Amino acid sequence: MIRPIEPTEDPAPRSSEVLARTREIFAAGGSLEKALGLEHRPEQQVMAERFATALERERPLLFEAGTGVGKSLAYLLPGLLHAVATGRPFLVSTHTISLQEQIREKDLAQCRALFQAVPALRPYADFRAAFLVGRGNYVCAKRLARVREEQGELFPSSTEETIRQLLAWVVETPTGLRQELDFPVPPELWDAVNADASSCNRKECPAESCFFHAARDRVRKAHLIILNHSLLFSLVAAGMTPGKDETGVLFAGDFLMLDEAHTLPAIATDHLGSSLSSYGVERGLRILYNPKTRKGILRKRGRPADLRLVEEALAACDEFFEATAALFLRERDQVRLLEPDWAEPVFREPLRELSRRLKALAEEATDETRHAEMRDQQARIDHYRGLFDRFLALDFEGHVIWVEQGGRKRPITTLRSAPIDLAPELRAILFAAETTVGLTSATLAPGEDMDPFLRRIGAEGQEHGRVDSPFPYEERTRVLVSEDCPAATGRTPAATLDYWAEAILAAAGAVTGGTLVLFTSHQDLATTARRVQPDWEAAGHLFLRQGGDLNRSTLLERFREDGNALLFGTDSFWTGIDVPGPALSQVILTKLPFDNPSHPVRQAREEAVRERGGSPFTEISLPDALLKFRQGLGRLVRRVDDRGQFVLLDARLLRKPYGRAFVAALPVSLFTRFRRGDWPACFAPGYPPEAR
Repeated sequence: MIRPIEPTEDPAPRSSEVLARTREIFAAGGSLEKALGLEHRPEQQVMAERFATALERERPLLFEAGTGVGKSLAYLLPGLLHAVATGRPFLVSTHTISLQEQIREKDLAQCRALFQAVPALRPYADFRAAFLVGRGNYVCAKRLARVREEQGELFPSSTEETIRQLLAWVVETPTGLRQELDFPVPPELWDAVNADASSCNRKECPAESCFFHAARDRVRKAHLIILNHSLLFSLVAAGMTPGKDETGVLFAGDFLMLDEAHTLPAIATDHLGSSLSSYGVERGLRILYNPKTRKGILRKRGRPADLRLVEEALAACDEFFEATAALFLRERDQVRLLEPDWAEPVFREPLRELSRRLKALAEEATDETRHAEMRDQQARIDHYRGLFDRFLALDFEGHVIWVEQGGRKRPITTLRSAPIDLAPELRAILFAAETTVGLTSATLAPGEDMDPFLRRIGAEGQEHGRVDSPFPYEERTRVLVSEDCPAATGRTPAATLDYWAEAILAAAGAVTGGTLVLFTSHQDLATTARRVQPDWEAAGHLFLRQGGDLNRSTLLERFREDGNALLFGTDSFWTGIDVPGPALSQVILTKLPFDNPSHPVRQAREEAVRERGGSPFTEISLPDALLKFRQGLGRLVRRVDDRGQFVLLDARLLRKPYGRAFVAALPVSLFTRFRRGDWPACFAPGYPPEAR
């Protein structure tokens, strides 16, 4: 358990004076403006003062602040004042790596510069910040050395060069983080050398020689701890919470700001549930023994009979997952499980026997490291066995349970569960923690009313507020809406896909700068890409698409660098994309972003709404679509001098009664309607008079 750090011994103001300090910093002509030369933003001042007030009152705060408000400084400065004055850790959780990098490389430097420049704030200038990263991201030098000694028994000869590279890297790296590697490491090898093991403990791996424990020491001493939402909820789900009589979310006495909080429902859905995949189980068993390579932990530690046990377990688990896929996934990728005992438990006896043997090998071990290693492997197998049994019995109260299939190179079958109602769980985690928990984003509400979001996350009755973006959208953005695009509900018809392809080529060719096209379906993206890519590349332009050989970060890097590229993206590109300047001059939305109604989680949540007499469309589908729509619109204008246009290729905004809600979410008061015969002139600036 991480305890509160000691309050500063310097004459720093008490917690009750944080609001007064915050007002002076953010006021017109205040120290932020005078000392750092930053422009006074009234919206930023409002947010900072509201957060400082929440800190003094130990109350939650949900605050929507439009793009350009300067949210991070608005919570970092009062949060640091409070953390240093009280000796309590301040947690900042983000969804994207890019925001963490911004905080680390820019925002914290500005905070420290301000504190150093203003005499009354100098007691805060030595604040300590640390990043909290899951232990599986760190290399363990001791485990790596052991793998090098036993490489012949554990891994095939093809990994020898990678192990040599790791040994050289571990001498030079300052952090030991996997993210810093500039060469690939097979997953099974990283599993064997990372710090997520009982043998990587303070006794065996002291902080002086261990990257993970050194990092944890920095976290223990930090005023500010930065992490991501996934890790936050993974730790909560694993039981890493303060003691019974202590306040806080993760650590005793902590207080928290969740930035990019619009992603909270999706992240909580993923991490407050359970999953078990054919790939994960196979990989975990092959760590013990891989029949193909004849390598693994038990090759040296076990007996021939133990290797046969692993082979039997692999065969049984493969049989179970193959039977599951054949039973449920012939026609669909996701199927909800409704009746228990839906398959034969062929996994049960092989995994039980394997667990028994691992326990015996642990007891036979002659040193603590070997003992810990075997107990870790036994715990892994017991975890698989327990999850198999729970999924077979549908033993997840209040959860929806389903099976799905994915995988690019080969099919991967996964059993999953997720809470049907997030509100009780998030209320207990965040809003009953008796500490300040802030949530902020440019889009928390689907429109003017934040109540749908509050109800969904269990924050009814909590203090909330909003300020609009200071950016001059009316002057710098155009919105164009199709009047005649064919209907695109259900499976997208060929006529709609043809319309999209022609409109995208016309719109992208009419602007100077890059175009981002957002889809709601990977299949629609792939089909449209086949129609668009040849013509776009034939014109000498760069075409980029999600789902190809490049990852998201590389796609964005090339998009920024080119300046005139066409980029196709789906879900992960609707949010968290920051491409300022002309490199992103146009955003095209192919469809209003209603979620897939056949997904098991959506089905279960809609059923719950119907059972209490509510409307799933007005309570779930429409608010979610509006929130995602606002996020998509937010990709275009990222700086005060940005300009560009939005193009919407979904005529439902004009035809359907609910379209008025989407019109109200547009960032401008007037928009241009267009038809197919208006291309390409309509996409050029100045066409024709704009009207609602």
